[in-house]
Amino acid sequence: MVAMARPLIGLTGRRWPARRLGTSVPAAMVELEVDVHFTDYGASVSQAGGLPVELTRDADVDEIVEHLDGLVLSGGADLDPALYGEAPDPDLGEVEPSRDAWEMALYAAARAKGIPVLGICRGFQLVNVAEGGSLRQHVDLDEGAGHPQWDVNGRQRTHDVRVNGGTILAGLVPEELAVNSLHHQVVERVGEGLRVSAVASDGVVEGVESADGNLLAVQWHPELLTRPDPTFRWLVEAASRA
Repeated sequence: MVAMARPLIGLTGRRWPARRLGTSVPAAMVELEVDVHFTDYGASVSQAGGLPVELTRDADVDEIVEHLDGLVLSGGADLDPALYGEAPDPDLGEVEPSRDAWEMALYAAARAKGIPVLGICRGFQLVNVAEGGSLRQHVDLDEGAGHPQWDVNGRQRTHDVRVNGGTILAGLVPEELAVNSLHHQVVERVGEGLRVSAVASDGVVEGVESADGNLLAVQWHPELLTRPDPTFRWLVEAASRA
C-alpha cells in the first residue's frame, strides 16, 4: 500500500545583506545576500504532518505556487504604509518593499489556486492590507492589552484573546486563548470580505479569516507555542484535502 504524500507547504522569509549576520561572515562575503528563515515555522509544519519548503524570491511566483499545497506567510518587518495609502509614521520600523511585493504576489496566486494560506504576525497584516484594509503603524506596551512584549521570551503567553464563535479558529482553540505578543502594529481597518475571528481585550483585531475556509491569519506567533499548534494542523489538513 502506497502512503499518501505529505502536502507541500511553502514558507516565506526575509532577505538580508550578509553583513547583518555579524562577524561570522568573512569580509569577502558581507555584500552578498542571504535568505533568513526562522526554523520554528518549518518544524511546526513538519510536526503537523506537512512537508515544509523554504521559498526563494528567485523564481516565478506562479510556478512556485503551482507546486504548493499550502502557504505560510511568516513574520518580519513592517509593511510599507504606501500599500494602504498612508505616509510613514515616525515610529514605523524597518520596511522591505521587495518582500512586500513578493508576498503580495504569492498570496494572490495562492488564493487564485485555492490552496490554504496561514498568515502569521506580519503575514496577518499583509493579508489584511492585500484585501484593502489598513494598519495602525505603532502601538506602545502601555496602551492596552500588552502588545508588544519584546523583553519576554517569545514562547511565553502574555495576553488573552477572545475567539469569535462560528469561525474556523473557534473550531481549533478555546473561546479564551492566551497568546504571545511580538508586534507593534495592529489592524486599523479590516480588509473587505475578511471575517474577524479573534480580538484582544482592548478590541484590537488578532485574527481574520475568509468565508471560503481557505484563509486563516493570526497576529500572534503560533509556531512558538504548543507544537503542533492547531493552526498548523488546520493548514496541513486543509492542504491535504486541496
